[in-house]
Amino acid sequence: MKHVKLLRNGLLALALLVSISPLWAQAGYSLQEAIDYALSKNLNIKSTQLDALSAEARIGEIRAAGLPQINAQLGFNDNLIIQRVFLPARFLDSSAPENAPPIAVPFGVKYSGNAGVTLNQMIFNGSYLVGLKAAATYRELAQKNVVQSKVTVAEAVTKAYYSALVAEERAKVLGLNITRLDTLLRDTRALNQSGFVELIDVNRLEVQLNNLRTERQKVQNLIELSYELLKYQMGMPLTEKIYLEEKITELDLAEIKAASEAVITYTNRVEYSVLNTQGKLAELDIQNIKSGYLPSVAGVLTYGHNNGRDELGNLFTSRWFNNSLLGINVQIPIFDGMSKHYRLQQARITLDKVRLGQNLLEQSIDLQVKQANINLRNALETLETQRRNVELAQEVVRVSKIKYQEGVGSNIEVITAESSFRESQTNYYASLYDLLIAKVDLSKSLGVLYTADPGN
Repeated sequence: MKHVKLLRNGLLALALLVSISPLWAQAGYSLQEAIDYALSKNLNIKSTQLDALSAEARIGEIRAAGLPQINAQLGFNDNLIIQRVFLPARFLDSSAPENAPPIAVPFGVKYSGNAGVTLNQMIFNGSYLVGLKAAATYRELAQKNVVQSKVTVAEAVTKAYYSALVAEERAKVLGLNITRLDTLLRDTRALNQSGFVELIDVNRLEVQLNNLRTERQKVQNLIELSYELLKYQMGMPLTEKIYLEEKITELDLAEIKAASEAVITYTNRVEYSVLNTQGKLAELDIQNIKSGYLPSVAGVLTYGHNNGRDELGNLFTSRWFNNSLLGINVQIPIFDGMSKHYRLQQARITLDKVRLGQNLLEQSIDLQVKQANINLRNALETLETQRRNVELAQEVVRVSKIKYQEGVGSNIEVITAESSFRESQTNYYASLYDLLIAKVDLSKSLGVLYTADPGN
């Protein structure tokens, strides 16, 4: 018996472990944790981070051009047919007639070889110096592109998170409505069996209950879809199970109203910061073209050995002769057909376009903030109205039920009141979602939805 009891307790413990293991498999996420997860896993962010790494490699390539360039070379030639040079006959034989034909003399040996090392070093190049300045700006642009992708992902995750939260709240309210209506249906069915109400009253309530259950199923499907969208935006495998730790309780409307009074700061928007960096690059491009009018200086140093013989064996056994060269090359641009002049014009136009883009973005930010503020105020007013409607509809349901139970009201009044109550609840959660989205849009337009050091 003791062993049987131990076995039974073990089975119960195993069953309990199996029943709660799905909960362990699920991870809970607050909104900030969901955003943090997305910032580390989202594929779009990873793509821009790879671009930033590529930019670092490009910067290294630019810097490498100013370092010593060392090359080694080895050569071996087998002159299958030795070229001949033509010399006057008298050059080889002073007694030859004056009009004697020239003599073809072999010029070279059968086998030749050489080995050497060449060192080239840039001494001065205006374009290289400008390129070094542009390297830091190029890195800055790549990092800001990463931040821009993070802002986009943070917005998408926040909206998907709120969508799932609101859908869950709607499902809870529908569950309470179904429970309340199911109780009313049972009471009405009992009254019908006692002969106090007609069957049609029971049928009306049953139809209402079926509609509620159908609506709840739709909301459950919406919740599932919202979770899938959230995991997609987070960069999480869709097979993983998660739940949301945050709940929508009473919103801090005062805080939301205060957000609408924030002052616009253009530099908070990463798009504006990106344009600033692009402007710097355009200015450096102009400097780079201008530097093309300056001379460039480079030094070269070579050292090698060479040898030549008519017999292959002698080529490697005989003495090789040393050679070396030290030189400086100076290139002075004189006339390039006005090529740099026209490139300079294009670069200046590019800079003007960047500045126009900044002005256009400022106007766009002003409009976005204004629209977001209007949407937020409208959402706040609508939410207050819908909240009041829910309270009124709930009171109408309560009164209509009392009248119906006391025999001075009709079943239709109860059903109508229930429908109005459910509709007011639906409108309330729709306005709540609109308010949350309006808050996100305002934060994004102000450039405060996600802030981080561009180097991160």
